[in-house]
Amino acid sequence: MKSKKALGRAAFLMGVGLVAAPLIAQQAAPTPSPTPTGTPQTVQSVPQSVPLPQLSQGQASQLLTLLSEARYAHGLVHDATPVTDPASNEELVRAALDYARAVHGGRLAPEDFQSDWALRPAPYDPVPAFADAVKRNRLKQWMDALPPPYAGYDGLKAGLDTYRRIEDAGGWKQLAAGPDIAPGATGARVLALRQRLAVEDSQVAATGDSYNAELTEAVKRAQRRYGLNPTGTVAAQTRTALNVPAGQRVRQIMANMERWRWLPQELPRNRIQVNIAAAVLTVFEGDQPITSMRAVTGAPGGRETPMLQSKIHSVVLNPPWNVPTGIANKELFPKGPAYLARNGFKVIGSGAGRRLQQQAGPQSALGRYKFDFENPFAVYLHDTPSHATFSRFDRLASHGCVRLEKPAALARLLLRNDPKWTPEAIQSTIDGGKTTRAQLRPEDEVAVYLLYWSAYASSNGINFRNDPYSWDKTLATRIERRSAIQAGAVKGR
Repeated sequence: MKSKKALGRAAFLMGVGLVAAPLIAQQAAPTPSPTPTGTPQTVQSVPQSVPLPQLSQGQASQLLTLLSEARYAHGLVHDATPVTDPASNEELVRAALDYARAVHGGRLAPEDFQSDWALRPAPYDPVPAFADAVKRNRLKQWMDALPPPYAGYDGLKAGLDTYRRIEDAGGWKQLAAGPDIAPGATGARVLALRQRLAVEDSQVAATGDSYNAELTEAVKRAQRRYGLNPTGTVAAQTRTALNVPAGQRVRQIMANMERWRWLPQELPRNRIQVNIAAAVLTVFEGDQPITSMRAVTGAPGGRETPMLQSKIHSVVLNPPWNVPTGIANKELFPKGPAYLARNGFKVIGSGAGRRLQQQAGPQSALGRYKFDFENPFAVYLHDTPSHATFSRFDRLASHGCVRLEKPAALARLLLRNDPKWTPEAIQSTIDGGKTTRAQLRPEDEVAVYLLYWSAYASSNGINFRNDPYSWDKTLATRIERRSAIQAGAVKGR
């Protein structure tokens, strides 16, 4: 029979969220790939031999209350039921430290990350700050400082509360299949649409069966939140997005909150962020967004754009394209010599070692600009000669690199402090056609983050994308698997 101490430990950990219910319905998870070289690792549990502070009775009661509230508010568990009172001071302290690791750096172990999730939380030991908080009786302040200190995370936390309340109230009814619903329509389907939209949008009247101008604008707002073409007409794509259950949206928010925990505690004030799922690039200066543009990111099914962080160190003007071997062999060589010659490709080498390079110029798949940064995936930001994809609302179509809608503007922005690279000098080099690398000065190198946000907060509420890479589902499965492993270890003590 298990001891009371072992049972108390297991029950309490289940309460603080380390043995969590699945975020999303399970699916088979691929075997994790090796961790990229040089990537920071998550910290392991503090050994049993580390001395733990002794809580007063008042501190123990306060900490238990704080943990009961925080584990639910931050999406570590689905159930708001208060946690079980642990059997001893040590059990409570260790549970608090385990919670701190989970909300500060996420719940995955290093082996749970797949190779293209190259954002990893830095090592974190919560013991020193916790011991200091106990000594100075500042447990609440310690708890408040643990989560990611970002407005994006806070927005998702608020959204989690909103969508949980929607779920608890019964969610929303599914819209029935049928013909498109367009402005001017009337009847029961329009009333159902109004009732559905009113659950998320306080500006919508939930009564009436007329598809008037007010309802048209509400549909457009919803379509923008879901990354769809804001036509104002409810066709199949819009109906599908509106029919995703509220509980699934809750779990999607929770998965994205988990990824926020992988970021450093302080992001560079000047940086470039790419939201892979939404296919949008944003430039930040002084920690404020100053410009954004549409992007094209990797297609699902083997061409995914990886999550990573790096620094842009140079801009290549008139870049050639050194075609990756897989693309050359599967997509280009089979088209024959005439196609290759017509599109500016040069075969380098022979036999099994031959490779392809597309010469710089108007036909180059990289366009006129390439933005280089170190990473193990050989991806970069670049121009493209084909701009048709930017007009689409589904822009996951590349081989993994990020194509940019306005690369010339980004190049001028990054090089603006270098007197050698005035806008005129950049354009003159482009016009000359010669491949030239414009090295950024060390002080001008800019951090770049490729991030996967399938749910994010904005001024119009929580925006959702359709988890294009299924990374939300994979993450949920791995969290549950890790939690089960931890639960087994606890019960075996």
